[in-house]
Amino acid sequence: MGTSRPFRQAASVAHTIAVIHHTSVTAWGSRARRGDVNATAAEPARSVDDLAPPAERMSPLAVGVVVWLASEVMFFGGLFAAWFVLKANNEPLWPPPGEEIEAVRMLIGTVILITSSVTVHLAVTSAEHGRNRSSLRWLAATIALGAVFLVNEALEWASLDFGFSSSAFSTIFYLLTGFHGLHVLGGLVLMTVVAWVVFGRGSRVPTAATVRVTSYYWHFVDAVWVVLFLTVYVLR
Repeated sequence: MGTSRPFRQAASVAHTIAVIHHTSVTAWGSRARRGDVNATAAEPARSVDDLAPPAERMSPLAVGVVVWLASEVMFFGGLFAAWFVLKANNEPLWPPPGEEIEAVRMLIGTVILITSSVTVHLAVTSAEHGRNRSSLRWLAATIALGAVFLVNEALEWASLDFGFSSSAFSTIFYLLTGFHGLHVLGGLVLMTVVAWVVFGRGSRVPTAATVRVTSYYWHFVDAVWVVLFLTVYVLR
């Protein structure tokens, strides 16, 4: 059940993006046809936040994604707490003899993932300036970098001489890196779906807002990995 969680989340976010934005466009068009847009002078005074351009206000979708990511912080927080508890109970044999891990390969993976945060930011910037083709290219670059990270992590696992149940260290190691890897894979699925929905021919889904919200998830995944790398590979 745990392995399917990121895929369900990615599909749910992509579907919500399309539904909410389609509903917003339809509702606005309906108001314009009824002449409601011209009646704003008769409406009560609005606050400064109400009068701000839509791009400067956080949409309900963005708020929902941020709240959802907060729950993901708690999920990974539980895994990190388990790591430190097991470490405290098993020191000084942490990791146990024969289960040492090298940081060089995953240091390269860390650089790759941080670079992908830069490319997804460039995708958002391009979308905000109306450069859709450039945004799509940067989003594709982000997907490619994420895929390279996953391949690198798979090679890391294949080179290890211990299994999931070899010790408490190996179990929590595979849980932390495995669940993060699944979230990376879920992010790749999400970005692929968003690219297909947003940049598809005839799409009416707002490009900038959709890509921006998608970037929230990817930046979260990258930030979790930086903490994971420092905890598991550097401060072990």
